[in-house]
Amino acid sequence: MKKVLVLCTGNSCRSQIAHGYLQKFAGDKAQVYSAGVETHGVNPKAIATMLEDGIDISKHTSNNMLDYQGIDFDYVITVCDNAKERCPYFHSRAEKFHYNFPDPAKATGSDKDIKKEFANVREMIKKYSQDFVKENL
Repeated sequence: MKKVLVLCTGNSCRSQIAHGYLQKFAGDKAQVYSAGVETHGVNPKAIATMLEDGIDISKHTSNNMLDYQGIDFDYVITVCDNAKERCPYFHSRAEKFHYNFPDPAKATGSDKDIKKEFANVREMIKKYSQDFVKENL
């Protein structure tokens, strides 16, 4: 079984969404973890947007990448530029992947606008996750 780590800045939105989709699409082919270079708590809007697509991430926790130092990951996926820049501090021989997804937590406007941005980013991450699993697992 492959071990996959998804890294973001705060482990609150993008990495949590990717964690949910990667685990769904990988099934028993991989064990998926997510972490941040900092911890900000799981964003309630990320939980809500994933529930809209039938995935419950409400039990996920916001973890620091240092919590996983002892795990030999096969893949590390950074989902924002900040995490990519700080990723070299994460010691691993894992194959590294990167995609800079927009941060839906920074969306502004009405509740409807913010919900739409979360949904847009969710769909981007969903597609990326499907492709990652097909190509690497």
